[in-house]
Amino acid sequence: QVQLVESGGGLVQAGGSLRLSCTASGRTFSGYTMGWFRQAPGKERAFVAAIRYSGGSTYYVDSVKGRFTISRDTAKNTVYLQMNSLKPEDTAVYYCAAKLGVVPNSDPGNYPYWGQGTQVTVSS
Repeated sequence: QVQLVESGGGLVQAGGSLRLSCTASGRTFSGYTMGWFRQAPGKERAFVAAIRYSGGSTYYVDSVKGRFTISRDTAKNTVYLQMNSLKPEDTAVYYCAAKLGVVPNSDPGNYPYWGQGTQVTVSS
């Protein structure tokens, strides 16, 4: 049983930083892609970033490039999302997700495993 547990959300002023963590358990994640998605009120869940668990290649949506960094610590089975220069439009519930396969994908429907989400609120 794959479990993903997010932490690190909170309230921050515009221009500030947060680091989200996603701790994975239930199996080895070699050969998996780990992703971060977000869902703002009234909007669909949207891709933010992804990382190949083995090898560490990273992928980002254009709106966060240069501000967000996805990384992983294989010894801790944890994936991180470092978010800098936060903007009010980054406000959303952030979800960690996992899928088998090393081809990254921005469609949330291709990720069978999800965490419970963590709220990020950026005030102006």
